[in-house]
Amino acid sequence: MLILAIDTALDACAAGVLDTKANRMIAQESLPMKRGHAEALMPLIARVMKAADVPFAALDRVAATTGPGSFTGLRVGLSAARGIALAANKPVVGVTTLTAYAAPVVSESGQNPVISAIDARHDHVYFQAVGGNGSTLIRPRVAPIDEVLAASRFGAPHLVGNAAKILADRWPTEALPPVQVDPQPAPDISWVAWLGAAISPNTAPARPYYLRAPDAKPAAEHKTAQLSAS
Repeated sequence: MLILAIDTALDACAAGVLDTKANRMIAQESLPMKRGHAEALMPLIARVMKAADVPFAALDRVAATTGPGSFTGLRVGLSAARGIALAANKPVVGVTTLTAYAAPVVSESGQNPVISAIDARHDHVYFQAVGGNGSTLIRPRVAPIDEVLAASRFGAPHLVGNAAKILADRWPTEALPPVQVDPQPAPDISWVAWLGAAISPNTAPARPYYLRAPDAKPAAEHKTAQLSAS
């Protein structure tokens, strides 16, 4: 199976092509960036596809990160993934950023819980907690950091995600300390691809996974709210 993976959810613009038969990524590229995903993504995908020497028609599936993450970044990546999939007549699947963060740690078959966390600002994080075997301990949610720290009850965790250091710096002194802290700015694109190969388009749609409503509202909705308040 040939998978084109795309990630623009956080502080990177990344794409890669996975060949599951060869059991490897045959091309990939990741550019660190906080803004500018819209301008960078399509040229990056073109370079990756050229390096992989794979035509779009030969792809079996397209995978993209669905969030949580930047609202603008998510729309850029998902729009590109859906457009490519439509043009190539291929299925498209969505992979959450929290799962993509946790996957490489869980694959190591460790015994420690894994907490993947993304900075949601205003002293909140998006997070989920899974056991070392991948079992769900806390389902994905957005919560105040103090509430997230209660996950210390599951034992010494592996913290991963762009908010990993934020949690580590405030980890309860009476709790077992984290065994490892990986403050990655974005998930590894290769794991987005592998997860994309493992899931089904029927159960993992390529649509935004926000966990909370966007801060910005369409102009019409904002005007309606103002009229209702007057």
